[in-house]
Amino acid sequence: MSRHTSLKVGGPADLFAIPDDPDDLLALVNQLSTAGATWIAVGRGYNLLVKDGGIRGAVISLERFNRIEGQGEGRIRAEAGAENLEVVRFGQKAGLGGIGFISGIPGTIGGAVRMNAGAYGEGILERAACLTLLREGNLREFCLSELDYGYRRLSLQQGDILVSVLLQLEERDPVLTEEEIKKDLELRRTKHNVGFPSAGSFFKNPSGQAAWKLIDAAEMRGKSFGGAGVSEQHSNFLVNRGGATAADFLALAEMVKAAVLNTSGVTLEEEVRIVGEDPSR
Repeated sequence: MSRHTSLKVGGPADLFAIPDDPDDLLALVNQLSTAGATWIAVGRGYNLLVKDGGIRGAVISLERFNRIEGQGEGRIRAEAGAENLEVVRFGQKAGLGGIGFISGIPGTIGGAVRMNAGAYGEGILERAACLTLLREGNLREFCLSELDYGYRRLSLQQGDILVSVLLQLEERDPVLTEEEIKKDLELRRTKHNVGFPSAGSFFKNPSGQAAWKLIDAAEMRGKSFGGAGVSEQHSNFLVNRGGATAADFLALAEMVKAAVLNTSGVTLEEEVRIVGEDPSR
């Protein structure tokens, strides 16, 4: 999985499958279910830390689920594998906006929805009307009122696969959307270009506080464990300085959390999704 994640770490999966479309996905999941195998779905591997023992069962990549369609009345439907910036651009061409804040977030709309990604006090699920999930062998559409979500989280059932999102956008001058896109891309270029493989912000911001400020106050900027380090550029980014393992990242994360708890009394919570198994001895 080190070849399929932005952190460049992670052991092997038993199976890595890339379905072409929803019908292909349904057939795959039915086969896995019949065989008693488990699965997880991934996009481009951002915001994901796979342990060194890898993943038992199947990893289902939704990279070919990249279609975006207008639905009328200010709505667009984007499949989970569509790149964030492409979704913003699609809306812009239709004179729709309100999601420019995801322009510079690397990865796909599925990943953004799965973690309720956002910036400047907004989250992508605030713009979502419905989600299409593959649940228990069936494709079903769920309104947001039927789902449990909040800051940087969306709680789904074990085995759920997010297939697409229906976004409710607002009429917006494409010129204004272009300004939002440029602002977000420039901000992330200057503040988030950390020079090494990363998964973006590693920890969630505690209520009313910035994780990076707490990490700085704990004097953890630049600290390292093995090949993993706290970025000098942005201290809420843990980076692979070369040859890092997932165990290095997990150990460094615990060091950061302990230091922040000691200095600020705050327990940081990982924003990065951690999956897989430790190596067998």
